[in-house]
Amino acid sequence: MISYSTDLSGLTEADLAGFFVGWPTPPSPAQHLAVLHGSYRVVIARSQDEVAGFVNMISDGVLTAFIPWLEVRPSFQGQGIGTELMRRIVAEAAHLYSVDLTCDEALRPYYERLGMAALTGMGLRNRSVL
Repeated sequence: MISYSTDLSGLTEADLAGFFVGWPTPPSPAQHLAVLHGSYRVVIARSQDEVAGFVNMISDGVLTAFIPWLEVRPSFQGQGIGTELMRRIVAEAAHLYSVDLTCDEALRPYYERLGMAALTGMGLRNRSVL
């Protein structure tokens, strides 16, 4: 049974091991935890005491938001957890004008099924900070 929560109390670095599979330089558990605590909104998916997935949002709280990370541990993928995490975080932003995210080309159909539209954009990534 998967439960969903916005409560980060009690979340530790150890709870966050096993995410960012395939990333060339993943964030450390300490960085991961700091990002979640510094986010505007976070939704955590848990299976008993294990964190199965999470999504976070950064925002000005007035008009715009950005979803930087949606991650589900490989052993929990394919169960609709990512979709439910997105549904919940977008519901938290219903009062905002725009919610943006960036993703790899292969993930565009997934986000389109969730009601998102492809946009043209630019970005800068400084991989050396990880």
